[in-house]
Amino acid sequence: MNIFDIVGPVMVGPSSSHTAGAVRIGRVSRKLLGSSVAAARIGLHGSFRDTGKGHGTDRALVAGLMGMAVDAPDIPRSLDIAAARGMEVSFEGVDLGDQVHPNSVRLNLTGQDGRELEVVAASVGAGRIMITELDGLEAGFSGLTPTLIVHNVDQPGHVAEVTSMLQHKSVNIATMQLHRSGRGGNAVMVIECDQEVPPQAVQWLEHLEGITKVTYYSLLEPAECVDGEAE
Repeated sequence: MNIFDIVGPVMVGPSSSHTAGAVRIGRVSRKLLGSSVAAARIGLHGSFRDTGKGHGTDRALVAGLMGMAVDAPDIPRSLDIAAARGMEVSFEGVDLGDQVHPNSVRLNLTGQDGRELEVVAASVGAGRIMITELDGLEAGFSGLTPTLIVHNVDQPGHVAEVTSMLQHKSVNIATMQLHRSGRGGNAVMVIECDQEVPPQAVQWLEHLEGITKVTYYSLLEPAECVDGEAE
């Protein structure tokens, strides 16, 4: 535990979990989508659903989806800004079950380039978050480190291909999770790394037989832009 676990992050309030955490969920989800968000269907669960309006959770999520930081002064105006930019946003209350954190949300996103992504995430306190599902499969990563998510057919050899590539690129694995829907079905690797994975390595993985989707979460912000405007 450090001082930020006690006093919380520098942010636009009122709540580190309902506001700052929600902004970070939006930012991480936008980067996972890999495109500016054209449309977002946002399902609020539990405390996010019941008290989020008063805490500005709706505005915080949309601010993050536009790339705003947790201390951006425009967070309270994010819904108006999104509407002016043509982003389609809708909200609904959802029940994600008893096993998820009460501060949870499901985001169904469509990018400007047509990409689609479903994210289930939770704000777990002090502005920290956990991405729990991607496109219906378990995930479980924090967004604090570069993270490689590889969807594949559950067949022998795919784990070795991915880990061998990371070794070749001198990328150290911090944590690794393996999930599957069933034997021989859909599987996913969630690999948190100590270094950034080179773009060409990600592209190489995308073309391997049996790999159905590769999503990479980078900590880098090449131009540090918010939908075309400097942050």
